[in-house]
Amino acid sequence: MQKYLSKVSAAGLLVALGIIYGDIGTSPLYVLSSIIGKREITRELVYGGISCVFWTLSLQTTFKYILLTLQADNRGEGGIFSLFALVRRYRRWLYIPAFIGAGTLLADGIITPPISVASAVEGLNGVNGLENIIAPGNTLTVGIIIGIISLLFFFQQFGTNIVGSSFGPIMLIWFLMLAILGISQLTDYPSILKALNPVYAYDLLSKYPRGFWLLGSVFLCTTGAEALYSDLGHCGKKNIQYSWIYVKTALLLNYFGQGAWLMLRKEKLLNGLNPFYEVMPHWFLLFGIIIATAAAIIASQALISGSFTLISEAMRLNFWPKIRIKFPTVIRGQIYIPSINWILWIGCIAVMLYFRESSRMEAAYGFSITIAMLMTTMLMFYYMKFVKKWPAIIITIILIVFLTVEISFFIANIAKIKQRWMFLIFEFGIIGVMYVWQRARKIKNRYIEFVRLEQYLPVIQELSNDKLIPKYATHLVYLTSANNPKEIEHKIIYSILNRKPKRADIYWFVHVDTQDEPYTNEYTVTTIIPNEVIRVEFKLGFRVAPRINLMFKKVMEDMVTNREVNVTSRYESLQRNNAVGDFQFIVMEKFLSQDNELGLFEKLVLQMYFWIKDRSLSEERGFGLDQSNVTIEQFPLIVAPVSKLGLKRVYTEE
Repeated sequence: MQKYLSKVSAAGLLVALGIIYGDIGTSPLYVLSSIIGKREITRELVYGGISCVFWTLSLQTTFKYILLTLQADNRGEGGIFSLFALVRRYRRWLYIPAFIGAGTLLADGIITPPISVASAVEGLNGVNGLENIIAPGNTLTVGIIIGIISLLFFFQQFGTNIVGSSFGPIMLIWFLMLAILGISQLTDYPSILKALNPVYAYDLLSKYPRGFWLLGSVFLCTTGAEALYSDLGHCGKKNIQYSWIYVKTALLLNYFGQGAWLMLRKEKLLNGLNPFYEVMPHWFLLFGIIIATAAAIIASQALISGSFTLISEAMRLNFWPKIRIKFPTVIRGQIYIPSINWILWIGCIAVMLYFRESSRMEAAYGFSITIAMLMTTMLMFYYMKFVKKWPAIIITIILIVFLTVEISFFIANIAKIKQRWMFLIFEFGIIGVMYVWQRARKIKNRYIEFVRLEQYLPVIQELSNDKLIPKYATHLVYLTSANNPKEIEHKIIYSILNRKPKRADIYWFVHVDTQDEPYTNEYTVTTIIPNEVIRVEFKLGFRVAPRINLMFKKVMEDMVTNREVNVTSRYESLQRNNAVGDFQFIVMEKFLSQDNELGLFEKLVLQMYFWIKDRSLSEERGFGLDQSNVTIEQFPLIVAPVSKLGLKRVYTEE
């Protein structure tokens, strides 16, 4: 797929339709029905609602994301962590908006599948013979929706390479259907096109009773815009921008078509009807529902895959504990994270059981995305100012437009907090884990002691040649966090020389440096003492899995080919037969020592950190090491040593 990214192509456009536009493409299922709700259908409400939708798609989706935010590509990759990686060097605190944006985006992943699938399945209520069987909120309907969602999550473990090829054609048909249905209604009431005039939107928000609060429903038309940016790397900027012309046209035709149907409706209330299905000819209804359900599943798949990618990036940036990642296919970037899959599935089922029908979910949907969009705007400010170096006047104008729109949406969506209390728990939990993980690492790193390696080289050489000490391994490999190749952690020196002297023929120090670019996959070798002390530094992008065991073998093969190292065993009997020496990795894990005087906040952070760490993937598995040749050494973390014990010696009389 990567060959289609650099230029616009038919295949690239089709891939973009299948991957990018699932969420925003299924919004016609519920936007107009949410705006109208139980209100009386009036010209002011319909024209104003359609006008708000048009200008939201134009300003928020087209201008902000399609034209502007897609410019902030990190070597072809997008998303809030890719954007953060571009600007984090300019302000230390920018991890905060990145955390908040990521947490709220993940929360979106547990409501998009239920609301999309429910909106599609509930359309069966209009099919002859199913009126009394399928109804929003009844047990059978909820069961069907839960079954579809459960199957979707079950098949994540097998990857999407088999069905993924059909996503593009299905979405092509979906948008074509939206356009045709919209045109069929527009021909009967073309006057609805007057809603293009922003005056109707202004009148609705300023003059209609509680009109401003309708922005919470209007916002649903652009909820997929943030996910659109996150999927930049799958399709390429140009393919997304060109395919958006077709997508936006289809969406607007359908919205205006629904508006035309509303204006032609004789009754003044919807009475539970969904304008999306009412614009369909009755003979086409079943086919339309099948296509809508397929589109809803594709939208859900995009959110799930995006959640996996987001957590994977957080892990590589040291914002998330190490958890197990699987690669179900050979397709680049396609991953499966079992624990996140379970969490999302449980969240989706809980949402479905709690709300039971799509109309009730609409009242809770959108709040998270407004926050994520605000966080992206904040990071984009630093990108425009420091990376692109745009004039201050242009940046100011752009910010005024975005912040006016997004703060208005945020205020309107505040009313949804009451209906979405469960999401707040989920969001605070995700953001809290990221903060604890990042904060604890900062606390720990303040107390890591580095020493000059050159000071200990003579002692290490002497140890290596001391045959009175039993050999620990032919090749002894330590993972080091020292960025400077001339330094090493004191704990590693202590492990080699003091804890239990570890004699080896060759000492290897391996450092993993996470790069701001997504797919960097390089290494450098520094031979400190030939065939005795060697440092290997892996430079890996934040989307590259650190399979250190396999990567280290590749380094060894290259060095042997170039005759830079002799890996033959130094035991005489094995050396005569050219046997390769054994390798032993040493992984050093910290535990919180009792000998600390910590403040309450730091104590809570570190306790939470180690509690999470005990339940996450071990260091050796997180780095992709073979457990058969790994030794775990634990050492105490003493952040704030106890200064006064208050211990007093008492002398006894003889």
